[in-house]
Amino acid sequence: MQRPVARTLAVLAVSAAVVSVGAAAPPPAAGRGAEKEPVAVGHGGAVSSVDADASAVGIEVLRKGGNAVDAAVATAAALGVTEPYSAGIGGGGYFVHYDAKSRTVRTIDGRETAPRTADENLFTEDGKAIPFAEAVSSGLSVGTPGTPATWQAALDRWGSRSLGTLLKPAERLARDGFTVDETFRSQTASNEARFRYFPDTAELFLPGGELPVVGSTFKNPDLARTYAELARKGVGTLYRGGLAEDIVDTVNKPPVDPDSGYEARPGDLSAKDLATYRVEHQAPTKTSYRGLDVYSMAPSSSGGTTVGQALNMLERTDLSKASEAQYLHRFIEASRIAFADRGRWVGDPAFEDVPTKELLSQRYADARECLIKDDAVLTSPVAPGDPRHPGRCSTGGTPAPTTYEGDSTTHLTVADKWGNVVSYTLTIEQTGGSGITVPGRGFLLNNELTDFSFTPANPAVHDPNLPGPGKRPRSSMSPTIVLDKHDRPVVALGSPGGATIITTVLQTLTGFLDRGLPLVDAIAAPRASQRNAATTELEPGLWNSPLKGELEAVGHVFKENPEIGATVGVQRLPNGKWLAAAETVRRGGGSAMVVRPER
Repeated sequence: MQRPVARTLAVLAVSAAVVSVGAAAPPPAAGRGAEKEPVAVGHGGAVSSVDADASAVGIEVLRKGGNAVDAAVATAAALGVTEPYSAGIGGGGYFVHYDAKSRTVRTIDGRETAPRTADENLFTEDGKAIPFAEAVSSGLSVGTPGTPATWQAALDRWGSRSLGTLLKPAERLARDGFTVDETFRSQTASNEARFRYFPDTAELFLPGGELPVVGSTFKNPDLARTYAELARKGVGTLYRGGLAEDIVDTVNKPPVDPDSGYEARPGDLSAKDLATYRVEHQAPTKTSYRGLDVYSMAPSSSGGTTVGQALNMLERTDLSKASEAQYLHRFIEASRIAFADRGRWVGDPAFEDVPTKELLSQRYADARECLIKDDAVLTSPVAPGDPRHPGRCSTGGTPAPTTYEGDSTTHLTVADKWGNVVSYTLTIEQTGGSGITVPGRGFLLNNELTDFSFTPANPAVHDPNLPGPGKRPRSSMSPTIVLDKHDRPVVALGSPGGATIITTVLQTLTGFLDRGLPLVDAIAAPRASQRNAATTELEPGLWNSPLKGELEAVGHVFKENPEIGATVGVQRLPNGKWLAAAETVRRGGGSAMVVRPER
């Protein structure tokens, strides 16, 4: 692949400084203070996640001969211990897999589903939307978890180890504990008030009634026992056994502290909802970009269609030669337009007629790209177009605002020595999910159903993201794998961040593929996020930069966001080497590891 020469972008430089890739040491045992490094290069495979203990678990699986899928499942289980506010067996996600033997990409949709009794009025009372804060911390917000089923489905199709074997490291990590860092403490603090509504949550995450202390050891023996049960009985116990019964009881009768005065709305999840849950095996989205093929998640996620459409619009501009301001202007405007179409057209394809092929067509991208002007800014909300009947520079519908999505999600990326790759985003939605812990089980339940539109985003037009029986809420998760013309991996990455996932992945990809930034620098670069809103969000690195004034002169309006996304990824290098890269600062920094580091 021909890539532009790397250049220095002063405004995109990160003060986190220069990272050495030659001094990485083999990771210590999980739970024993594994060090975080944002980049590593070497042989034997690679793992990148937000957490050092979790990455170390994945590396150990690779070192013992497991493949990328095995390592991804083990790493995800460990993240359920160390990142319990972002992911766990009470949630769901999207799994993208590259098979090196067949050189093909396939995906698993493990998104949570609404109860069979749900309808479009799930989050309304007396014709009005329930307050969001009340919906979040309730049984009403909990969908049937998809994460355990995703793990088993991935292992059945591509794995080489049993789920029981792969859960053992996470079980030990939960039993023996991990070291509390500032991110874990601050996330607990931001949830402290609502955690106290639920005695089981407070007992687990506020030990002794207090916030966990940085540097202390946090243990979760209930989760260790739950993992042991899953290892012994299989994931069926979560969908048809005793664990399923506990989940249903908790959702339908949320265990609230009677002295708190909080009234948690009950859900209506049934044993049948869990017993009939199935993951969806489906083809990925595919977008050709600069001679490469970009693969990601098809609906129910909007990640693949929205990132892909924006890339198609950006391909008409040589971003490698654009100035920094021109690049960001084009990136922002393409994001704005793609989000306009996302809001109108994308939902669960089992319920909605989603024009996935048309949204990803170059013909439609060209019809929409011509709305972008070099000397002016589109006014949001931009109206959607009609991908089935594209007219040049035309808009074919009523604009609708982008609905809120919680930003507490996590992503991991794995490659093995055979060249297989996994890009996996998993979540419980809000930071801390619903706030409800299943008593005696050690994990939080998701609040994923709040990703549905509570009421139509615009009453004048059909909203494809209203709730329905067994329906999957629309997601922005964008686990991505890029292949070259020989169908070999170039890079794989993803991010948490709610709807900002899409813009984060898009900006990281263009920074790496177009702007010539090393992967770790493309990840660390200060971000912008435009989601068809009146204002574009900027991280401090751009907010405090001269670029802000240049873009404002064109017509952009900004507001500051202290942190957008938290990307991790892997890059294939020559001669069987891999580079793993993660955040240098965001969320406390990420953890990139390889099996045999290059000295």
